[in-house]
Amino acid sequence: MSLKENMEAVREELNSEEKFFESAIRTERFVKKYQKPLIAVVVTSLLAVGGAIGYQAYTQAKIESSNAAFNLLLANPADTKAEQTLKNDNPDLYDVWKLSRGISQNDVSILEGLKNSKSFGVADIASYEAAAIKGDVQSLDQYTKKQGALYKDMALLELAVNALEKGDVKTANEKLSLISAESPLNQVSGALAHYGVK
Repeated sequence: MSLKENMEAVREELNSEEKFFESAIRTERFVKKYQKPLIAVVVTSLLAVGGAIGYQAYTQAKIESSNAAFNLLLANPADTKAEQTLKNDNPDLYDVWKLSRGISQNDVSILEGLKNSKSFGVADIASYEAAAIKGDVQSLDQYTKKQGALYKDMALLELAVNALEKGDVKTANEKLSLISAESPLNQVSGALAHYGVK
Protein backbone atom coordinates (compact mmCIF):
# COMPACT_ATOMS: atom_id res chain seq x y z
CA MET A 1 0.00 0.00 0.00
CA SER A 2 1.20 3.43 -0.78
CA LEU A 3 1.29 6.37 1.53
CA LYS A 4 -1.53 8.02 -0.42
CA GLU A 5 -3.81 5.01 0.05
CA ASN A 6 -2.98 4.90 3.76
CA MET A 7 -3.86 8.57 4.11
CA GLU A 8 -7.21 8.00 2.33
CA ALA A 9 -8.02 5.07 4.64
CA VAL A 10 -7.19 7.13 7.73
CA ARG A 11 -9.28 10.04 6.39
CA GLU A 12 -12.27 7.72 5.80
CA GLU A 13 -11.98 6.30 9.31
CA LEU A 14 -11.87 9.80 10.78
CA ASN A 15 -14.92 10.81 8.75
CA SER A 16 -16.88 7.76 9.94
CA GLU A 17 -15.86 8.40 13.57
CA GLU A 18 -16.81 12.05 13.19
CA LYS A 19 -20.24 11.07 11.84
CA PHE A 20 -20.70 8.62 14.71
CA PHE A 21 -19.84 11.31 17.29
CA GLU A 22 -22.17 13.78 15.54
CA SER A 23 -25.05 11.33 15.72
CA ALA A 24 -24.24 10.57 19.38
CA ILE A 25 -24.28 14.30 20.18
CA ARG A 26 -27.60 14.76 18.33
CA THR A 27 -29.09 11.84 20.23
CA GLU A 28 -27.84 13.23 23.53
CA ARG A 29 -29.32 16.68 22.75
CA PHE A 30 -32.63 15.08 21.74
CA VAL A 31 -32.75 13.06 24.96
CA LYS A 32 -31.90 16.09 27.08
CA LYS A 33 -34.47 18.24 25.29
CA TYR A 34 -37.29 15.68 25.55
CA GLN A 35 -36.22 13.94 28.75
CA LYS A 36 -39.40 14.60 30.75
CA PRO A 37 -41.86 13.55 28.01
CA LEU A 38 -39.83 10.41 27.32
CA ILE A 39 -39.83 9.49 31.00
CA ALA A 40 -43.58 10.18 31.16
CA VAL A 41 -44.22 7.88 28.19
CA VAL A 42 -42.14 5.07 29.73
CA VAL A 43 -43.80 5.46 33.15
CA THR A 44 -47.27 5.59 31.60
CA SER A 45 -46.56 2.46 29.56
CA LEU A 46 -45.33 0.60 32.64
CA LEU A 47 -48.38 1.68 34.64
CA ALA A 48 -50.73 0.60 31.84
CA VAL A 49 -49.10 -2.82 31.57
CA GLY A 50 -49.10 -3.21 35.36
CA GLY A 51 -52.75 -2.15 35.56
CA ALA A 52 -53.77 -4.61 32.85
CA ILE A 53 -51.96 -7.46 34.59
CA GLY A 54 -53.51 -6.49 37.93
CA TYR A 55 -57.01 -6.30 36.47
CA GLN A 56 -56.61 -9.67 34.78
CA ALA A 57 -55.45 -11.23 38.07
CA TYR A 58 -58.40 -9.63 39.91
CA THR A 59 -60.89 -10.91 37.31
CA GLN A 60 -59.42 -14.41 37.42
CA ALA A 61 -59.62 -14.45 41.23
CA LYS A 62 -63.31 -13.45 41.08
CA ILE A 63 -64.03 -16.20 38.55
CA GLU A 64 -62.33 -18.82 40.71
CA SER A 65 -64.12 -17.56 43.82
CA SER A 66 -67.53 -17.61 42.12
CA ASN A 67 -66.93 -21.10 40.71
CA ALA A 68 -65.99 -22.40 44.16
CA ALA A 69 -69.09 -20.76 45.66
CA PHE A 70 -71.27 -22.23 42.91
CA ASN A 71 -69.91 -25.71 43.55
CA LEU A 72 -70.58 -25.29 47.28
CA LEU A 73 -74.15 -24.21 46.55
CA LEU A 74 -74.73 -27.22 44.33
CA ALA A 75 -73.66 -29.45 47.20
CA ASN A 76 -75.45 -27.43 49.90
CA PRO A 77 -78.05 -24.91 48.71
CA ALA A 78 -78.50 -23.60 52.26
CA ASP A 79 -74.90 -22.28 52.45
CA THR A 80 -75.60 -18.55 52.89
CA LYS A 81 -71.92 -17.57 52.85
CA ALA A 82 -71.39 -19.25 49.47
CA GLU A 83 -74.62 -17.69 48.20
CA GLN A 84 -73.45 -14.20 49.18
CA THR A 85 -70.03 -14.79 47.61
CA LEU A 86 -71.62 -15.91 44.36
CA LYS A 87 -74.01 -12.94 44.40
CA ASN A 88 -71.13 -10.47 44.85
CA ASP A 89 -68.57 -12.08 42.53
CA ASN A 90 -70.77 -13.20 39.63
CA PRO A 91 -74.33 -11.81 39.63
CA ASP A 92 -75.17 -13.50 36.29
CA LEU A 93 -74.25 -16.95 37.55
CA TYR A 94 -76.11 -16.20 40.79
CA ASP A 95 -79.27 -15.42 38.81
CA VAL A 96 -78.92 -18.66 36.83
CA TRP A 97 -78.51 -20.61 40.08
CA LYS A 98 -81.60 -18.89 41.58
CA LEU A 99 -83.55 -19.69 38.42
CA SER A 100 -82.64 -23.37 38.63
CA ARG A 101 -83.65 -23.42 42.31
CA GLY A 102 -86.96 -21.70 41.56
CA ILE A 103 -87.77 -24.15 38.77
CA SER A 104 -86.71 -27.27 40.69
CA GLN A 105 -88.71 -26.23 43.75
CA ASN A 106 -91.67 -24.78 41.80
CA ASP A 107 -91.11 -21.63 43.86
CA VAL A 108 -93.03 -18.79 42.22
CA SER A 109 -91.62 -16.18 44.62
CA ILE A 110 -88.04 -16.91 43.50
CA LEU A 111 -89.09 -16.81 39.86
CA GLU A 112 -91.02 -13.56 40.32
CA GLY A 113 -87.90 -12.02 41.86
CA LEU A 114 -85.92 -12.83 38.73
CA LYS A 115 -88.27 -11.15 36.24
CA ASN A 116 -86.04 -8.06 36.16
CA SER A 117 -82.74 -9.92 35.91
CA LYS A 118 -80.14 -8.48 33.53
CA SER A 119 -78.65 -11.93 32.84
CA PHE A 120 -79.36 -13.25 29.35
CA GLY A 121 -82.51 -15.34 29.23
CA VAL A 122 -83.07 -15.47 33.00
CA ALA A 123 -85.89 -12.88 33.13
CA ASP A 124 -87.56 -14.45 30.09
CA ILE A 125 -87.43 -18.00 31.44
CA ALA A 126 -88.48 -16.86 34.92
CA SER A 127 -91.54 -15.10 33.46
CA TYR A 128 -92.58 -18.20 31.55
CA GLU A 129 -91.95 -20.62 34.42
CA ALA A 130 -93.79 -18.46 36.98
CA ALA A 131 -96.84 -18.20 34.70
CA ALA A 132 -96.74 -21.92 33.91
CA ILE A 133 -96.44 -22.96 37.57
CA LYS A 134 -99.30 -20.65 38.58
CA GLY A 135 -101.36 -21.72 35.58
CA ASP A 136 -101.90 -18.02 34.83
CA VAL A 137 -103.42 -18.03 31.34
CA GLN A 138 -103.32 -14.24 31.03
CA SER A 139 -99.59 -14.09 31.86
CA LEU A 140 -98.86 -16.93 29.43
CA ASP A 141 -100.79 -15.09 26.71
CA GLN A 142 -98.83 -11.89 27.40
CA TYR A 143 -95.61 -13.90 27.33
CA THR A 144 -96.40 -15.25 23.84
CA LYS A 145 -96.71 -11.67 22.57
CA LYS A 146 -93.26 -10.68 23.81
CA GLN A 147 -90.74 -10.33 21.01
CA GLY A 148 -87.92 -12.86 21.26
CA ALA A 149 -89.64 -14.99 23.92
CA LEU A 150 -87.56 -18.15 24.32
CA TYR A 151 -90.43 -20.43 25.29
CA LYS A 152 -93.12 -18.87 23.10
CA ASP A 153 -94.10 -22.16 21.45
CA MET A 154 -94.28 -23.93 24.82
CA ALA A 155 -96.56 -21.19 26.14
CA LEU A 156 -98.77 -21.45 23.04
CA LEU A 157 -98.97 -25.22 23.54
CA GLU A 158 -99.94 -24.76 27.18
CA LEU A 159 -102.58 -22.21 26.23
CA ALA A 160 -104.00 -24.63 23.65
CA VAL A 161 -104.13 -27.47 26.19
CA ASN A 162 -105.81 -25.16 28.71
CA ALA A 163 -108.37 -24.13 26.10
CA LEU A 164 -109.03 -27.79 25.23
CA GLU A 165 -109.57 -28.60 28.91
CA LYS A 166 -112.23 -25.88 28.99
CA GLY A 167 -113.78 -27.16 25.75
CA ASP A 168 -112.77 -24.08 23.73
CA VAL A 169 -111.69 -25.77 20.49
CA LYS A 170 -111.59 -22.53 18.47
CA THR A 171 -109.07 -20.86 20.83
CA ALA A 172 -106.99 -24.05 20.98
CA ASN A 173 -106.83 -24.12 17.17
CA GLU A 174 -105.81 -20.46 17.06
CA LYS A 175 -102.98 -21.01 19.56
CA LEU A 176 -101.72 -24.15 17.81
CA SER A 177 -101.69 -22.39 14.44
CA LEU A 178 -99.26 -19.80 15.86
CA ILE A 179 -96.57 -22.44 16.46
CA SER A 180 -94.10 -22.16 13.60
CA ALA A 181 -93.33 -25.02 11.24
CA GLU A 182 -89.61 -24.82 12.21
CA SER A 183 -90.40 -25.29 15.89
CA PRO A 184 -89.42 -28.56 17.59
CA LEU A 185 -92.95 -28.54 19.01
CA ASN A 186 -94.56 -28.48 15.57
CA GLN A 187 -95.14 -32.25 15.56
CA VAL A 188 -96.65 -32.12 19.05
CA SER A 189 -98.95 -29.26 18.05
CA GLY A 190 -99.91 -31.15 14.88
CA ALA A 191 -100.75 -34.26 16.88
CA LEU A 192 -102.69 -32.23 19.42
CA ALA A 193 -104.55 -30.44 16.66
CA HIS A 194 -105.35 -33.76 14.98
CA TYR A 195 -106.35 -35.82 17.98
CA GLY A 196 -107.44 -33.23 20.48
CA VAL A 197 -109.15 -30.56 18.46
CA LYS A 198 -110.64 -32.22 15.39
